[in-house]
This record gives sequence, structure tokens and C-alpha cells, in this order.
Amino acid sequence: MKKMITVMLLGIAIFTFAFSRPALAADAASGAKVFSANCASCHAGGKNLVKAEKSLKKEALEKYGLYSAEAIIAQVTKGKGAMPAFGARLKADQIENVAAYVLSQADKAWK
Repeated sequence: MKKMITVMLLGIAIFTFAFSRPALAADAASGAKVFSANCASCHAGGKNLVKAEKSLKKEALEKYGLYSAEAIIAQVTKGKGAMPAFGARLKADQIENVAAYVLSQADKAWK
């Protein structure tokens, strides 16, 4: 019986960690400042002034495979399509902070 409980608890722990979004060691408040200075001209309020369907709303981020810190960091760093690369302009920690901010705002529907 103890073995069965141990296996069940281990399974629950693995499931929990495998399907949860990892917490960033980034600072969303600092990310808000960087976002405001570098991103808000095209993405104010989570919108996309160039391609409206590719907003920063949670549904759009999920649809386009960008609902993770790693994906947002890659997009901001390298750019894509009409979006310029910010990897040479911003430091890595600034980009991580922006990703944390975008995810936190997407989770709150940019309110």
C-alpha cells in the first residue's frame, strides 16, 4: 500500500511540474518600463498596430506559439516579419523582464 501511494504522489508531482509554466526570475515591473520605452509604440495595451490579429492577447500568443517566456524572448531578441530585432539594443535581462511583463499582462487581459 505504501508503495502505491508513493508511486501516485510521484506521478502527481511529475504531472504538476511537467504541465505548469515555469516561473521567471524576471521583474515584470522593470519589464513594464522597458516595454513602454521600446514596444508600446506598436503594442500599446497589448494590441498590434501593424497586424491586428497578432496581438499580445493571451489567445493570440497561444495561437501563434508565443505563450511562453522562451518564445517571447526569442521573438524580441531576433525579431520576425515586421517586428525588428531588439537583441542588439536591449540587454538579455531587459528582454526577460519584457517577457515576464507581457505574460503577466496577457494573463490579466491587458487590464
